[in-house]
Amino acid sequence: MEQSDHDNSTNRFQPGQIDMQEADIHLQRLLVQTVEVPWYESLVRNVRELINPPKLPPLVLTSQPVAVQDIWGFYGGQGKKAGLGSVLIHCGVVALLFIIGTNKHVQQLAKDTVTLIAPDIAAWQPKNAPQKQAMGGGGGGGDRSPTPPSKGRLPRVSDKQFTPPSAVILNEHPKLPMEPTIIVQPDADLPQVAMNQYGDPLAKLGLASNGPGSGGGIGTGRGGGVGPGSGAGYGPGSGGGVGGGVYRIGGGVSAPQLVFKVEPEYSEEARKAKFQGTVVIFVVVDEKGLPRDLKVVRALGLGLDQKAIEAVQKWRFKPGLKDGKPVPVAAQIEVNFRLL
Repeated sequence: MEQSDHDNSTNRFQPGQIDMQEADIHLQRLLVQTVEVPWYESLVRNVRELINPPKLPPLVLTSQPVAVQDIWGFYGGQGKKAGLGSVLIHCGVVALLFIIGTNKHVQQLAKDTVTLIAPDIAAWQPKNAPQKQAMGGGGGGGDRSPTPPSKGRLPRVSDKQFTPPSAVILNEHPKLPMEPTIIVQPDADLPQVAMNQYGDPLAKLGLASNGPGSGGGIGTGRGGGVGPGSGAGYGPGSGGGVGGGVYRIGGGVSAPQLVFKVEPEYSEEARKAKFQGTVVIFVVVDEKGLPRDLKVVRALGLGLDQKAIEAVQKWRFKPGLKDGKPVPVAAQIEVNFRLL
C-alpha cells in the first residue's frame, strides 16, 4: 500500500509541471517581513540617536603591521651615494660648458654664424623710381657789374623778401633800414661761410661785386636772389627756394588738396589679429599733384605700413601753390585702419 502511494505521489507531477505549494513557500521568503515597530516609534528613536548618538564600543584592531625592512633593505644606505653622484655629474656638466665657452675656436665659430632674424627691422619703405629734380633756386646781379659776384655769406632765410641782398652797399644810411633776406625753405641745406659781408658762398674771393646780373641780389641771373638762377632764392633754378628743394606749407605756400583717394586694404595678418591704428606717412606732392618720396613716419606693422604706402601712391592732388605757381610741397598724411 505504501509503495502504491509513493508511486502515485511520484507520478502525480509530470515533467514541466510546478508544485504550487512549494512555489508559495519560496515567494514568501522574498516578501518583506511585516514591520513590527510602528513608524512613530522609529521616528522618535532616530531623532533621539541624532541628538544623543549612542556610544559605540572601542575599535579592536585585529591586524598587525607587516615589517618591510627586509623588502627595502637592498636600497638602504644608498641615498647619500646617489646625492653625491648627482652633485658630481652637475659639476662636470658646468665645467664642460665653461671649457667649451672659453675655447677660442668655438668663439670664432659662434661669430661666424648667420643671424636668422635681421637686427634692422625698420618700417617698410617703397622703392620709388628716381625723380627728376626740378631746380627751384634763384639769384640776380645787382648793378650789372662787369666783375663776377664776390664770395660771402648768405642772408637770413625767410618766407618773404622786402630787401634783396647786396655785396656793394650803395646807400650806407637808408631812411628805413631793413635786413636783406632770401626766400628759401627753412630746412634747406645751404652752404655756409664765416664772412661778414654778403655774397655767393660758392664764388671766388675778389673785390666786392653784385655781379653782372639784374633785378637786385647777387649773381649772374635775375630776380633778387643769389646765384645764376631766376628768383629770390638761391641756386641755378627759378621761382625761389633752393635747386630741387621742397617747400613747406605756410608762408605763402598753400597746402595740396586731395582730389582722388583710394581706400587702403587690410592685411590678412592684421585682420586675423583684429589690429587697428593709424599710419603716418611723409609725402612730397610735386607740381603735377603726384605723390613721391613716400616714407613711413609712424608705423603699425603687420603689413599695414605697406598697404598704406600702396594706397597713397594712387592718390591724386591739386598741387600746392606759391605766388600762383605750382611747387613741390612736403606734407604728412594719416592713413587710418579700422575694422567695421
